[in-house]
Amino acid sequence: MILAADRLEAQLAGGLSPIYLITGDDPLLAGEAVDAVRARARADGYTDRTVFDVDRYFDWAEVAAAANAMSLFAERQLLEVRLPSGKPGDAGGKALRAYAANPSPDAVLLIAAGKIEKRSLSTAWAKAVDAAGVIVQVWPVDRTRLPQWIARRLKAVGLIAGPEVARLISDRVEGNLLAADQEVKKLALLLEPGRIDEDDVLKAVADSARYDVFQLIDAATDGDIGRAQRILDGLQAEGAALTLILWVLVRELRLLNTVAWESARGGSPDRVMQNARIWPRRQPLVRKALARHDAAGLDALLREASAVERIVKGAAWGNAWQAMTALIVQYASHSRRSGVAA
Repeated sequence: MILAADRLEAQLAGGLSPIYLITGDDPLLAGEAVDAVRARARADGYTDRTVFDVDRYFDWAEVAAAANAMSLFAERQLLEVRLPSGKPGDAGGKALRAYAANPSPDAVLLIAAGKIEKRSLSTAWAKAVDAAGVIVQVWPVDRTRLPQWIARRLKAVGLIAGPEVARLISDRVEGNLLAADQEVKKLALLLEPGRIDEDDVLKAVADSARYDVFQLIDAATDGDIGRAQRILDGLQAEGAALTLILWVLVRELRLLNTVAWESARGGSPDRVMQNARIWPRRQPLVRKALARHDAAGLDALLREASAVERIVKGAAWGNAWQAMTALIVQYASHSRRSGVAA
């Protein structure tokens, strides 16, 4: 049986299958699917858990040995196989076919795999798992579905949000479900249960004492160099990941670059920002940034961001935090192309 991830809960409510294969490349959704199987297994008395990490040297006979050993002691166990590549190889495929043909009555086999391509699901081992158990396919949440996904998450923690609220949060975290999940959990701590609006969300964000990456980007977009530097210093002190900061900054620069180029071609700035799904409360910040940097200037900033990325990844020499600080200051300042000192 092949299921989408959102149907797993209903399947588990009807009872455990002997085998589960969770496949997908979104770490949050795949992890939650794995956690759901673990929780149901614990509830059904599968209190022992054995984890197998598959690498090129892994002996698949260990899985069968663990399953056979359990029956000697009348224990029920969850056998968790971590297969990040999604490819068990010849030996693994043979072992999985054999297990699927005669699964242990005292075990649940849970295979947590990376993304498995469609053609790989037609292989003999995948068909055997499909016949004996459940294959759960985890699909990423695209931009158009992200606000609805966030609204459901908010509802699950007692917060009722309209479309504008969900879109506001979506704009802050687009493309990063882990960040979206953290934002929902933070709001659940800061806000009382019930209906919330945009002002509630913005106030909750403002009341949060911890500097975050989005406050940094907003300060730099606003041209507030001093505040941007203070926030960046706070993020460094907290041990924030430079890769996340750079990812959010590059996303902002690309968005501004699109608006700048479309406006230069004669498009109405208001219409261009609307098409880019820049929410109204943020449009004044965007206008201030575009007053400092034209499309060519934003191209230059994106090239600088690529240089910072090479430093962050160790592919180029330099102090990564100093390079990031210089980039943030350059973005928050007036473009040198405009003739105003940076």
